[in-house]
Amino acid sequence: MNRYAVGALAGLVATIPMTAFMLIAYRRLPKKERYALPPRQITMNVAETVGVEEALPEPAEKTAVTLVSHFAYGAAAGAVYGAVAGDMDEPAVAKGVGFGLLVWAGSYLGWLPAVGLHRSAIKEPLRRNALMIGAHVIWGATTGILTERQLRKEPLTRRIVRKVARKAVALALRR
Repeated sequence: MNRYAVGALAGLVATIPMTAFMLIAYRRLPKKERYALPPRQITMNVAETVGVEEALPEPAEKTAVTLVSHFAYGAAAGAVYGAVAGDMDEPAVAKGVGFGLLVWAGSYLGWLPAVGLHRSAIKEPLRRNALMIGAHVIWGATTGILTERQLRKEPLTRRIVRKVARKAVALALRR
């Protein structure tokens, strides 16, 4: 498997613990900060921009489209990671976390506000930013570890994926 595909698969799988963390951390937010998380906001803004928002009247449809787009974005970012990660000598977790933070900053401080799909992270409450940064740390660490294992031709068993995901979520939940 080439580096792009390895990274895409790792990014797709890493979106699972990322999403789990987001849901757990969301429940810990103060009530006034429990409005739609960025993947839902972005997906609905895209749907509105391209004129298909009315085709998604049911909450379940909005959730399904949000999850598909969120996981697709994770896979796409993972493909980019796979392309560049092999050229760096740092440990997999460090490379992955650094890349995850770069994805967060580039997205929430950069291109999303620039094209009008999400307001800048600067305008978000601190706790919501902490939630999203933590989620990207989990995504990055998991993507880094899974990509390295695959590039070394180590099999990704369900047990390994669950172990990596549990450790990433536990790390992010520590205070």
